[in-house]
Amino acid sequence: MQASTQHLEFNILELKFKEKLGIKKLTSDILKTLNLLDKNGDYNVAAELLSDKNNIRFAGIDIVRFGANINQILYRETIKEVSLLSQYDKAIEIFGRYYQYEEIIGYQRIKKELIPREAFREALANAIVHRIWDINSYIQISMFENKLEINSPGGLPAGMSKDEYLYSNISLLRNPIIADVFYRLDIMEKFGTGIMRINEEYANNIAKPIYDISENYIKIILPIIDIKKLDLSDGENIVLDIFKEEIELSRAELDKKTKFNKTKSIRILNSLIDKNIIEKLGNGPGTTYKLIEG
Repeated sequence: MQASTQHLEFNILELKFKEKLGIKKLTSDILKTLNLLDKNGDYNVAAELLSDKNNIRFAGIDIVRFGANINQILYRETIKEVSLLSQYDKAIEIFGRYYQYEEIIGYQRIKKELIPREAFREALANAIVHRIWDINSYIQISMFENKLEINSPGGLPAGMSKDEYLYSNISLLRNPIIADVFYRLDIMEKFGTGIMRINEEYANNIAKPIYDISENYIKIILPIIDIKKLDLSDGENIVLDIFKEEIELSRAELDKKTKFNKTKSIRILNSLIDKNIIEKLGNGPGTTYKLIEG
């Protein structure tokens, strides 16, 4: 599909290719190689999305930072009408503002992360590359004290199951031209390893990423990696310590160890499930619970 205008500039794209690949100039031949320019010399929609002034409606990122609850908005910015590459860079910058900090240890300043930068980078790239562009919705990034959510418009590509998306390296590209540019710039992998790389960043963390997939959106929830900031109750910490020692427990077995009543145990178990710390196995009388493995 052709771009809405043929008067496009690519200063950002050219700069990125100069820095990463050492090219001197972004020529028409290179644009054709990238499939941004067809044989008739016309730009397509992918070219417009990557151009300096991207005028495609809703082709942007809406970032909101919340306070104690969703009614308290501390910061909001909608990144739009610029190249997808500029959107990516700006979102990374805002992420660093709120989820990275320096800690002075002795005479050194040590950089710390509340959420792994690489996990956010992978999730963001996936959201940009795999979204559906004809849905009237921005990519939404919701920042909370204990987690970050990235909501990408559009479900899985046709022919891909949820299990294939989560557990295999199968890559069905919805936007192959944009994906190829991101791959050449080393922003993302081409072979469907994004989810695996996100999970690797949380391998040694109690809370794990959550993947909420529907027909209309894909939401990736990244919890903070500082257990002290997960805001666990005393009861949740007691149950968590027990599960660190036990492979798998029923609710009744947990009651015996904690001396909690049934109602309190169920409330704590459901809370830890919501925080993606433990998982529920089975149904009915045989239901058991265990820590989610990294």
